[in-house]
Amino acid sequence: MELTVRGIITALIVGLIVGALGRLVVPGRQDMPMWLHMLIGVGAALLGTVLARALGIATETAGIDWGELLVQVVLAAIAVALVAGFGRRRSVTYR
Repeated sequence: MELTVRGIITALIVGLIVGALGRLVVPGRQDMPMWLHMLIGVGAALLGTVLARALGIATETAGIDWGELLVQVVLAAIAVALVAGFGRRRSVTYR
């Protein structure tokens, strides 16, 4: 399994975009800074690249690899939602 430069760059771009949009997708107030959303998105998108290559979804194409991109977007969106959800649960105080 080999990561290409194009795969890493795609993962970074997808991660930044999905991480930034993750703040809009998750309902309620999030106490996470925007850079943390984007960092989570980048990590999940890089993991998506590795996972897509391991599963054989990613192929070497002349254009955009839609299968790999789909895996990256799904993992990044799930990761942002999970981390934002955990942070919301921790900040609940009972009086």
